[in-house]
Amino acid sequence: MSLQITNLHATLEDGTAILNGVDLVIPKGEVHAIMGPNGSGKSTLSKVIAGHESYIVTVGSVKQDGKEILGKSIDERSRDGIFLAFQYPSEVPGVSNANFIRAALQARLPKGQDIDAVAYYKNLYSKMDHLEMDRKFTARAVNEGFSGGEKKRNEILQMMMLEPEYCILDETDSGLDIDALKIVAKGVNAMRSPDRGMLLITHYQRLLDYIKPDHVHVMAEGRIVRSGGPELALELEENGYEFLKELACA
Repeated sequence: MSLQITNLHATLEDGTAILNGVDLVIPKGEVHAIMGPNGSGKSTLSKVIAGHESYIVTVGSVKQDGKEILGKSIDERSRDGIFLAFQYPSEVPGVSNANFIRAALQARLPKGQDIDAVAYYKNLYSKMDHLEMDRKFTARAVNEGFSGGEKKRNEILQMMMLEPEYCILDETDSGLDIDALKIVAKGVNAMRSPDRGMLLITHYQRLLDYIKPDHVHVMAEGRIVRSGGPELALELEENGYEFLKELACA
């Protein structure tokens, strides 16, 4: 069982090419990390997988456990087990955190079945304690007035409650100080499971100090140009992306 991306090409609505043939397989039970310079297509890849409407897939496929998901709506992909943690989480004024997460969970239940409120709040509080979140956040509007670190922890809280099959984290470490990074990483590591695949998108090695990937990939000009083990991230931290110039000349 895996999330399989094959020869994926995607453009903006104006026809500008962003992805130029991405091939990637993320089996359940593994954590993969994608690194690369700005503008390489990392965030676009995450949004295309999730079904963002600003991108048009021109060639290729994305299969979840053997089933094509391109053509499905964002909502369908989410209910089928795809979760995207945003680099810049949006605010949702007027909707409390507790009601937002509860509604998302309710949408995944069979028609006529309701969430047990006592069990729900017990689970929610347990996850919040794990992320060192004050319980007053249950009554606050989603991300409204939150600091950068609070928004990122809130994304991980949603992920922990929804228990998706494939987690995609788009630069979740962006803007976090070291303490917030450790807390977010603790939440992500708690989600590691043989029944779940993860894709981390990041610029920096420091996230991978706390969330150890099984595989690291380098993305450039809309495609994956190099793959390796965790040591590849250390190499990039030390030497940067100089090797991309050699690839361009090859």
